[in-house]
Amino acid sequence: MLKASDYLPPWKGGVQQEMYKLDISWPKAPEYFSGQTFCVAVDSLHGVVYVGQRGDNIPKVLVFSEEGYFLDSWNDTVEMPHGIFVLSTATDSSVWITDVGAGKYGHTVKKYSPSGKLLQMLGTPGNAGSSLNPLQFDQPAEVFVEESGDMYVVDGDGGMNNRLLKLSEDFKEIWLSGENGTSIGQFKIPHSVTVDPFGRVWVADRDNRRIQVFDKVTGEWLGAWNSCFSEDGPYSVRFTADYKYLIVAQLNINRLAILSAPPVGDIGNCAIVSTIQLADETKPHLVDVDMKSGAIYIAEIGAQQVQKYVPL
Repeated sequence: MLKASDYLPPWKGGVQQEMYKLDISWPKAPEYFSGQTFCVAVDSLHGVVYVGQRGDNIPKVLVFSEEGYFLDSWNDTVEMPHGIFVLSTATDSSVWITDVGAGKYGHTVKKYSPSGKLLQMLGTPGNAGSSLNPLQFDQPAEVFVEESGDMYVVDGDGGMNNRLLKLSEDFKEIWLSGENGTSIGQFKIPHSVTVDPFGRVWVADRDNRRIQVFDKVTGEWLGAWNSCFSEDGPYSVRFTADYKYLIVAQLNINRLAILSAPPVGDIGNCAIVSTIQLADETKPHLVDVDMKSGAIYIAEIGAQQVQKYVPL
């Protein structure tokens, strides 16, 4: 029998639960990936997957079905997509993109129709800044939008700002947390953001190698996880469909870590229950989860592709 002291946790080579397998049939036509794939978002209601990619003279957004068939592409007003998010309800769908470009559409958070029509542009296009009135961003990394219209923006990806901003449906500040630093509530490249059903906002604080958690109503700091990220910081945070686990991408070690997610109450300490080890130089950047099927989609800037993993 193993004594407790003999146990190795999964991230140190111990036995772990295998939870996902690669769907080798997705996509059907990988040749449509013609640039660096930075981000991916799933419209779970309609079975559609959006991919943001970078490169010269290529479409910046690709659209696939959940079965992997290519559906569409669009390019207008997108310079350098960093993060992408889909808000889909019974009556409406919208695609939100954070743009870190330096041109006339950069430093913005943009709302599009599913067909690529620009509906809203937040920030001061082409100008980096920290102002809240007028609203400005500097390389905004990712956005998460709730059905209420409230949204959470992590700003930025290496620019002058290191902040988490909650905006109302009419794009006014509700609360703001963060500045550059290592203390509680401070960030060094807040890179990804997601919200759980228990009223908590989870932020991948990339270069501080931790995840920080906040109350979504007040912005109060609730806790942080750092012991799971000694090898590499978290690049992306997304919950599984049942909210029992948190999927975290770690770009420099080519890995997805699957962490046990605490229910209501204390954040506690992080615990990795499983990992998905990707090939060398794959570089998983941002991920998304299909909240119907549970499938994970991984945007890989090294491999220049999106891969799909399905639950076992």
